[in-house]
Parts: sequence; C-alpha cells; structure tokens
Amino acid sequence: MNTADTPINVLLVDDLEENLLALEALLQRDDLRCLKARSGEEALELLLEHEVALALLDVQMPGMDGFELAEFMRGSERARHIPIIFVTAGAASSQRRFRGYEAGAVDFIQKPIEAHMLRSKANVFFDLYQQRRQIELQRDELEAAAQALRRADRHKDSFLAVLAHELRNPVAALSGGLHLLNKDIPPERAQDIRSRMDRMLDHLTHLVDDLLDVSRVSQGKIVLKKARVELGEVLGAAIDASQHNIEAGGHAFVTELPTEPVWMDADHTRLAQIVSNLLNNAAKYTPTGGKVALTTVVSDGWATITVSDTGVGVPAEMQTKIFEIFAQVEDHLGKSQGGLGIGLALVKQLVDLHGGTIRVESAGENQGSAFIVRLPVLA
Repeated sequence: MNTADTPINVLLVDDLEENLLALEALLQRDDLRCLKARSGEEALELLLEHEVALALLDVQMPGMDGFELAEFMRGSERARHIPIIFVTAGAASSQRRFRGYEAGAVDFIQKPIEAHMLRSKANVFFDLYQQRRQIELQRDELEAAAQALRRADRHKDSFLAVLAHELRNPVAALSGGLHLLNKDIPPERAQDIRSRMDRMLDHLTHLVDDLLDVSRVSQGKIVLKKARVELGEVLGAAIDASQHNIEAGGHAFVTELPTEPVWMDADHTRLAQIVSNLLNNAAKYTPTGGKVALTTVVSDGWATITVSDTGVGVPAEMQTKIFEIFAQVEDHLGKSQGGLGIGLALVKQLVDLHGGTIRVESAGENQGSAFIVRLPVLA
C-alpha cells in the first residue's frame, strides 16, 4: 500500500457550521479529508471510526467544551496520541493555556485565524503523520520479509532432508545391485537385478530433471519452442509417458479426448510434460485399484484439460498453496509416496509460460482431486 494514496484525516470541531467551513477552506489540499463535528459527542463518534492526524478543537462549545473533549481523547487508547490544537476566540489567559496543555494540547490559535500560520502549523503534523505511516508500513514489510525468509529457511532444511531420503534408497539399491552382480549368480537373477537398477536410475534421472527444470524456469532460462501442435497428439504422448505408472497402480484409466483436431501454439514437449506430470501425480496418490481420468473440453477459444482421480485428495488448507515450490516437502516423510514436492510447482510454471491457468478442486482428504488446466487454442 502506498501511503500517498490514502487521504489524511483532520478532525474539525466547532459548534458553528460557518467556522467548520472556514477551517476546511483554509486547510484545503488534495490529500486531506476534513471530518467535521459540531459537538464533542459527535467528534468522539468520528474518532471511533477514523484514524486522525490532527484535531482542531474550538474551546468554547455548549455542552462538552474543547477542554473536556481533549480530556476524553487523552483517556482513549485510540485517540490519546492525536495532536490537538485549540482554536479560541478570546485571549488565552495563562490559566487557560495551562489547562489546555494539561489536557494534551500542542498549541493555541486565536480567531480571527491567520491562514498562513494555520497551514504551516497543520502541515508540520500532517508531514509527521505521513512519516509515521511510512515507517509503520516499512516495519510491516520488513516483518513480512523476515517471516518469508524464516519459512524459506525451514523449507530449505526440510527439502535437504527429503532429498537425502529420496537419494538414499535408489543409491543403496544400485550399490546393492552392483555388489550382487559381482558375485556368481544365475543369469535370470542377474537380469532381474539389472531391471531393478534400471528403474532406480530412471527414478534418479526424474529427480534431477525436475530439479533442473524448476531452476531453469525460476531463472527464466527455459524458452518454449512453440509451434503449431495438435492437442490430441500431445495428450497421446503424455498418456504413453504415464501409462506404466497408471498400470503399476492397478488403476482404471478413463479418457475423453477431442474427436476433432484442436490446434495450439505451444511447446509439444513441455505441454506433454504438464499432462504426464499430472497423470503421474494422480497415479502416485491414488490407492491401488483406484480410478484416474483424463478429459478435455474445447470452448470459447480455450481447451480445458482435467486430470481427476479417486485418491487421497487435497485438504482445504493445502489447496491455496499446493502449487508453491516445495509445498509438499514438510508433509513428505509422513504421507508422501515419493518425490520432492516440486512436480506441481513445475506444472504451474509451465502452464503460466503457455498463457494458461491451473487450479485444483477437491472435497478434502481421501475424497479424490481434480486438476484443471485451461490453455488457449488457435482459431
């Protein structure tokens, strides 16, 4: 928020309307808003609703006079720090001035008011008020930045722990496999070990690729190689890349693809990566024997691609931050089935680069989820 865009409130209190209008005219400036009250009670009501930079109080008013109003203000936590200037029609005696300063006044101005004097004195308090607001804003921004740094530090520590956990298992499997292959074992046993080692290498490769892709996108180093591509072909490539994960989970896989060609200006590889990442994510977080669906609808120049599942779902508190980098890291060791928690963040970045949007819908934990991607299509 820019403090210059927020008006400065000044409270004017006088029982005569013409005096209020005269004060308003003398103080006129673009960033000023005059709050006018014709009694002490009305002034207190305004102070409950508005933050005020300065109060100009008429000393002699019927009912609650200016001194009494000032005493009420000093007794209020909200209003006690507001500077008060008393406006008086008569000469202010020493006793009167003492009472005014005791009530919290910073100055007295006598009527008839000299315009230059009033504006000069008031502007000092307006400038101080603006400076205080700016300092408070900067303090809030610094505190928000400090909290962000603390969160980033926690995420970094969690991420390193998860990364070590993710690397340890495949590295241990590769090490054990090499150890066994160096022994005299039957050929069929050796082939089984090599197959497992291949799967571990694929897993490591995907981890490194995800890390590199997120880093490149964040640094603006990924440039899409856009061309005229057909959406059905892209979806077919994504399905081929994810089929083994879906089948490994024993899931039913349902598709509803366009019956007519749908042309897009997109990067074929990255677009297929978006959909395959979502399909892999659905397969990974859906219990064995669940259902994964891929549907596409084209309308009004947009293609809506939905990947849904009957899996663990997304809790309400996670739905607003699930696309943030490392959003899943802190929950990883307790619930995740593997991965660094950066897949959805990468998907979001790639969707953004294509000029599209992505959102998640889920009724909650264990209620399944749907990831909806909208991308522009060519006319």
